[in-house]
Amino acid sequence: MSFPLLTATAALPAVGAIATAAVPAERRTAAKWLALLVSLGTLVLGAVQLVRFEPGGDRYQLTESHAWIKDFGVRYELGVDGIGVALIALTALLIPFIIVAGWHDADPLETHSSRWRPTQGFFALILAVEAMVVLSFEATDVFLFYILFEAMLIPMYFLIGGFGDRAHEHGDEAAATQRSYAAVKFLLYNLVGGLLMLAAVIGLYVVAGTFSLDEIAAARANGSLDMATNTERLLFLGFFFAFAVKAPLWPLHTWLPNAMGEATAPVAVLITAVVDKVGTFAMLRFCLQLFPEASKWATPVILVLAVISIIYGALLAVGQRDIKRLVAYASISHFGFIVMGIFAMTTQGQSGATLYMVNHGISTAALMLVAGFLISRRGSRLIADYGGVQKVAPLLAGTFLVGGLATLSLPGLAPFVSEFLVLVGTFSRYPAIGVIATLGIVLAALYVLVLYQRTMTGPVKAEVQGMPDLKVRELLVVAPLIALLVFLGVYPKPLTDIVNPAVQHTMSDVHKKDPNPVVEAAQ
Repeated sequence: MSFPLLTATAALPAVGAIATAAVPAERRTAAKWLALLVSLGTLVLGAVQLVRFEPGGDRYQLTESHAWIKDFGVRYELGVDGIGVALIALTALLIPFIIVAGWHDADPLETHSSRWRPTQGFFALILAVEAMVVLSFEATDVFLFYILFEAMLIPMYFLIGGFGDRAHEHGDEAAATQRSYAAVKFLLYNLVGGLLMLAAVIGLYVVAGTFSLDEIAAARANGSLDMATNTERLLFLGFFFAFAVKAPLWPLHTWLPNAMGEATAPVAVLITAVVDKVGTFAMLRFCLQLFPEASKWATPVILVLAVISIIYGALLAVGQRDIKRLVAYASISHFGFIVMGIFAMTTQGQSGATLYMVNHGISTAALMLVAGFLISRRGSRLIADYGGVQKVAPLLAGTFLVGGLATLSLPGLAPFVSEFLVLVGTFSRYPAIGVIATLGIVLAALYVLVLYQRTMTGPVKAEVQGMPDLKVRELLVVAPLIALLVFLGVYPKPLTDIVNPAVQHTMSDVHKKDPNPVVEAAQ
């Protein structure tokens, strides 16, 4: 048997989570280093996947298939296409930075006994989330994906509700209540979506007799599977609702600002840069592939919802007073672009959407982690509590600016390429939607530049006067992310070469071709 690379990539952080949780209470530093080493090992395995993946080869590669629950036709089936392998690489890349950025976020206070183990739990939960996210990008069995889709809510609930600014440990019960509210809201929204998806998964099995993507595709190809129109539409809606909650798409987005606002900055990155990508990835892999006709039927409404997300998220970001909630609403706007690109049903749109998932993950990680470093120094998330930071901490201000410029998709940085492709792909088929969506670019420039102006420029506030600049550990987190934003902004070809063949398969699933360009005849 060949080496099960896909299983190993997910199993390593899963085993690492158990090992980290088992580290003795007094060995907190050992737990941190163990978690970091495990995440670096996962990064190596993710890189091996990238190297072994052949863009021009089969649709799903490095496949594994084993019987699991025979009576219900459930199999342990894994395989990666270009979209999945790119998102696995993104996940494996970001987790080490998240761990290093949160190095001291779960250190216990002196008032607690030595048997209290928040540090071990914090890093173990991060590794558990990584394992589930990676396996969800690999799963080609619908039931297996569903289990992972739901199971990742449990460690995320504890990361949001159990680790934040820890104000309640100083007697601030209001802060503890807010964090508990955010965690419960996150859980309830996603559980409702998951329950609807479960009904759709069961319905799919009744209709198709299998959970395997390959078997369903083969049945469609040979004509043995012919879903009734209304049945396909109902099943599509069950899947799409769950993915739209996870994405998050307006009006199912309201849990995200609460969750990101109350979580630590590394956990906020884990939410929006890693976990939420499962929702948009699943739209490509499951909605379009399993329900092509229903996907085309729902496209006009979904595009309208995506445009509303773009404008609504950007407008609310402009009016925010809280730094972390501003980044959260900006992410809602960006996810609108991703969903719009997916359902534009063009090669450029879907390639841009996939690139956007990767680039948004990197840019949001850079901006949010630097914002976390800033907040930890001042002890406040309010924009009004800052001013003149660039004069006392120029490195912090400079990296914050680059992260912000990437968020507004400045040409030369990675998100520009993906946003441009999404808009071109959308405009070629739905010009009115594409034109309206460009307003999101203008608003992005407004909220990013105003945020930088209010926090980093102007007179130095007394509370900011002695603020230290970025330390070596913090630079090790931010510098590689910024370098990657520049590299992929200047030379995105390595990523597009991997993604484009997978997008062609998806376009063929929905029986769509790119519209022919309209060329006016010369007079």
